[in-house]
Amino acid sequence: MKPLTSILKALPPTKVIDATIHVSKYIPLDLSVTNLELMEKKPENATEFEAFISNYLKKNNAEVAYGGYIEGRTLYQRSTIFKNDSIPERNIHIGLDLWTKEDTAVLAPLQGKVHSFKNNIGLGDYGPTIILEHIIENEKFYTLYGHLSLESIENLSVGTIFNKGQKIATLGNSSVNGDYAPHLHFQIINNIEEYNGDYPGVCNTNDLNFYIENCPDPNLLLKIT
Repeated sequence: MKPLTSILKALPPTKVIDATIHVSKYIPLDLSVTNLELMEKKPENATEFEAFISNYLKKNNAEVAYGGYIEGRTLYQRSTIFKNDSIPERNIHIGLDLWTKEDTAVLAPLQGKVHSFKNNIGLGDYGPTIILEHIIENEKFYTLYGHLSLESIENLSVGTIFNKGQKIATLGNSSVNGDYAPHLHFQIINNIEEYNGDYPGVCNTNDLNFYIENCPDPNLLLKIT
């Protein structure tokens, strides 16, 4: 049986947001502590961060800012779900973020069926989330879509099948998406265990090797670069 990474690499490029946005309008975005502009501005809430993203896109004549896989970030320190007295700090992002406008269409990158969905309410959490199940070359795996609009999960059913390129959701705003600037958190999951409508998207340093193995780089599928 082929490893999942080999299967993903062999697939043609695909998209998870608005297919009319050409990849030439995508720009990488570093949200780690090495981004001096981010560290200088220090946006403290969704409004300030959305302004930071909008200015970055405008300055680069872009429509989508992407990146963040295996990226250490400080922005999670504001939320107790990532840092509190009872758990080790989680600050390494293990999905791919695509920052763009609210209500942007989210697409199925491959044919799949709805495994689960949930509104993960809370500061810094996913907000409305959908997980699809896929089978390719007899290999079952999952894709997660976080920070969606409430409408995205209102009439959804487990088992619903989506074809490749079909619209599955839209991006939410900060009032529903965990208090973030609008963006899609896209993650590939090999073994989802018993999770439903949720799966860790940020991990602790000590768990990084496990998550690199279980959550391969989403760009292997999207092939943005």
